[in-house]
Amino acid sequence: MTDSKYFTTTKKGEIFELKAELNSDKKEKKKEAVKKVIASMTVGKDVSALFPDVVNCMQTDNLELKKLVYLYLMNYAKSQPDMAIMAVNTFVKDCEDPNPLIRALAVRTMGCIRVDKITEYLCEPLRKCLKDEDPYVRKTAAVCVAKLHDINAQLVEDQGFLDTLKDLISDSNPMVVANAVAALSEIAESHPSSNLLDLNPQSINKLLTALNECTEWGQIFILDCLANYTPKDDREAQSICERVTPRLSHANSAVVLSAVKVLMKFMEMLSKDLDYYGTLLKKLAPPLVTLLSAEPELQYVALRNINLIVQKRPEILKHEMKVFFVKYNDPIYVKLEKLDIMIRLASQANIAQVLAELKEYATEVDVDFVRKAVRAIGRCAIKVEQSAERCVSTLLDLIQTKVNYVVQEAIVVIKDIFRKYPNKYESVIATLCENLDSLDEPEARAAMIWIVGEYAERIDNADELLESFLEGFHDESTQVQLQLLTAIVKLFLKKPTETQELVQQVLSLATQDSDNPDLRDRGYIYWRLLSTDPVAAKEVVLAEKPLISEETDLIEPTLLDELICYIGTLASVYHKPPSAFVEGGRGVVHKSLPPRTASSESAESPETAPTGAPPGEQPDVIPAQGDLLGDLLNLDLGPPVSGPPLATSSVQMGAVDLLGGGLDSLIGGTNFVAPPTAAVPANLGAPIGSGLSDLFDLTSGVGTLSGSYVAPKAVGSISMDLQLTNKALQVMTDFAIQFNRNSFGLAPAAPLQVHAPLSPNQTVEISLPLSTVGSVMKMEPLNNLQVAVKNNIDVFYFSTLYPLHILFVEDGKMDRQMFLATWKDIPNENEAQFQIRDCPLNAEAASSKLQSSNIFTVAKRNVEGQDMLYQSLKLTNGIWVLAELRIQPGNPSCTLSLKCRAPEVSQHVYQAYETILKN
Repeated sequence: MTDSKYFTTTKKGEIFELKAELNSDKKEKKKEAVKKVIASMTVGKDVSALFPDVVNCMQTDNLELKKLVYLYLMNYAKSQPDMAIMAVNTFVKDCEDPNPLIRALAVRTMGCIRVDKITEYLCEPLRKCLKDEDPYVRKTAAVCVAKLHDINAQLVEDQGFLDTLKDLISDSNPMVVANAVAALSEIAESHPSSNLLDLNPQSINKLLTALNECTEWGQIFILDCLANYTPKDDREAQSICERVTPRLSHANSAVVLSAVKVLMKFMEMLSKDLDYYGTLLKKLAPPLVTLLSAEPELQYVALRNINLIVQKRPEILKHEMKVFFVKYNDPIYVKLEKLDIMIRLASQANIAQVLAELKEYATEVDVDFVRKAVRAIGRCAIKVEQSAERCVSTLLDLIQTKVNYVVQEAIVVIKDIFRKYPNKYESVIATLCENLDSLDEPEARAAMIWIVGEYAERIDNADELLESFLEGFHDESTQVQLQLLTAIVKLFLKKPTETQELVQQVLSLATQDSDNPDLRDRGYIYWRLLSTDPVAAKEVVLAEKPLISEETDLIEPTLLDELICYIGTLASVYHKPPSAFVEGGRGVVHKSLPPRTASSESAESPETAPTGAPPGEQPDVIPAQGDLLGDLLNLDLGPPVSGPPLATSSVQMGAVDLLGGGLDSLIGGTNFVAPPTAAVPANLGAPIGSGLSDLFDLTSGVGTLSGSYVAPKAVGSISMDLQLTNKALQVMTDFAIQFNRNSFGLAPAAPLQVHAPLSPNQTVEISLPLSTVGSVMKMEPLNNLQVAVKNNIDVFYFSTLYPLHILFVEDGKMDRQMFLATWKDIPNENEAQFQIRDCPLNAEAASSKLQSSNIFTVAKRNVEGQDMLYQSLKLTNGIWVLAELRIQPGNPSCTLSLKCRAPEVSQHVYQAYETILKN
């Protein structure tokens, strides 16, 4: 009779009976009772009341009974920790049993009992088992260390189990090696910072030797461990690849994928000129093809991994197109994945085959598959130029079938073909227009509207076609509404006389009757463009479009490199790094491929920037740049306000530069030069970017940073001289100014005073006092200042560079002892040296000139005929800069050494020195 009888009883008072049976003297009765207890536990009954009675049954030589008791113990130890301690003695005893199976069973169960109170009692038996003479016990003990580490990491480290595990990597038995590697990998994953698997050529050699003899799961552990190793050079990489290659012919698909991962990773280090590189490419194809003859679920996993491999190295499978042809009985998920890989492998050599297949697929019954097949034809046209003609005629044949969803997909891809090959296939537009009425999907409708708008001059009744879409404007999806708005504006710009009513109708629908902010904004932009400057509107709306690229769905290179390191894991199926789907991120380490060797660089695989380089540490004096135009775009100034601008911004702009090439491109980058206590002199006539110059001439600053020097106006004050010219046709009033957060907190100290309204073509000069108590944010370059000036017409933005010496303060003189101590204290790597040429000053003249700009000489001495000036200066934000100026009498060049805790300031201090000394 089978054991099923144990699951059929539902008697009452059963626990009492079982208790009696468990304490029976007869071994058979005892065994029967334990089986009944396990059966009850399996179906979810609470039999924890029998804990002491079951534990008493542990004292037995019968292996079957022992296994059952251990099973019960694992289940209930957590809820009965005090009782579980009773079992400890038996564990200790069983760990010294002459039968290795019992020793292993005891150590395995110990690892599964997750009770803190017990763990310390288990250390001694575990230590013995790790050094047991039987490999079966050692391999079980190795895994137990990983389990124990999960319960109490500190205990494992204190007891020295990790060192014992590392020793097991050199064990004579391959299974012990594999389990030791698995345990160390598991522990290392939960503690990424610890260098547990300290792999070196010697330990790698031991792993490769064990690889040939251990079980398939052992091989996977070892291969995964090898994949985390970075060989020291291409020779070592090649030697490892040679020894891993035989695993490609293993029957287990997991072993094959793990081997592929190792080879893909180490191929990065091999030169493409090597014969071995070509051999390896050839060897990689057959195992991947073999994986596709497995059951569908395995095929899918294989295909997702092949998709990554083909993106990284298409040459591996370029001759294997036929294995990706779809079979009639493939499940849909396999079909779609195969289709994707077919397009990636499509080339001039095999395009005829591929197109014939795709045309066949387009007549299938599965709608999703047919859609993807039609899309694939379009993608082939874009990828292989020579096939475009053929693809377009295939798509036209499909449109003639009049199958609704086929027609719609074909129109979507033909739009992309027009974008890739302009003025080549427009003859098909007439055929497309015939199918206008059958389109009911947003993407197809939007594509058709784009085609009508783009080629309106070639379609006689374009206005009627677009008008037919306009009738149900509010029922359309946003995608269609936006496309329709743009298409009608294009039509108006091409045929203004016939379509004036139509454009007014769509603009009012988009702006007045719509709740969608995107649609409204686009409508208003077009409205303003058309009403103020139709020529500009034409340039914007009918601008030549860039050609679309062939592979828009490729995975981004750095992510692809990371995913290659995760071949054969869930990450390779999801095509996402583990950090994206592993909760809590514990044990998730970002992996990357090893750097390519110099000889292996090639045009086919451009070198990606090394990831993980430590970011340059910024000194905490100047916070890093957060959002670029946050404060300026929060310019709801109303009437002019006094005092510095508000520090915080309610507009979170991210790191997007809204003005394209930064603000400099808008106003031809005007610059700002002034001595420490001087006003910024105005210099007019600087070039101003188109757009602003029509309305408002706004200039500040002198040509270049090393330019003219202006004497101080008043001690200790900084001001900015502005010259404003009104180029608009109306009077300007209500002026206000605001600075963006900047490196040194420069801000207006008073409102912008333009006392009388500024008439057209009138110019006014203003001096604006500045303070340094504004918001701070590190700018690039450091002395960049972004300014916004607002008036009744608009807000005008510009950017200017100020010289650093306007920020040197008057209490910048250090005493000699302090100077000496600080110079020694600042690390040598913070020292920067510069040459100042064409400066024929002697030490006295230089010293007094610099002092007038708050650069103070602390000491002076003469060394071998050279005058050495030791100087100090302090910036408004408290940064000290120490300098050594070496002047050789009779030599027009002098050497400047600067030391500072914020070294990025040094370049600008040198420019200040040059500006001051050359006047």
